[in-house]
Amino acid sequence: MDLVKSHLMYAVREEAGVLKGKIKELTEKSSQLEQGSNLLEKLVSPEQLTHTQAQQQTGFPPATGATQPPAQPAPRGSE
Repeated sequence: MDLVKSHLMYAVREEAGVLKGKIKELTEKSSQLEQGSNLLEKLVSPEQLTHTQAQQQTGFPPATGATQPPAQPAPRGSE
């Protein structure tokens, strides 16, 4: 019985170590994403921020043409 208990305790400790590592990684990633988000909020105009927040509340995807550059025409002679 002690052997089973020892084995289970070892397995639990090992799994706890793995989970602690994942928690640390996710916490660091979350911090990086928050910093990026804060930077973007500082760089975006108030109108864009208001528009984006309104889209998030209504659940509509962002407008595709608003943020993409215009398409370049095909070069002549490639036809």
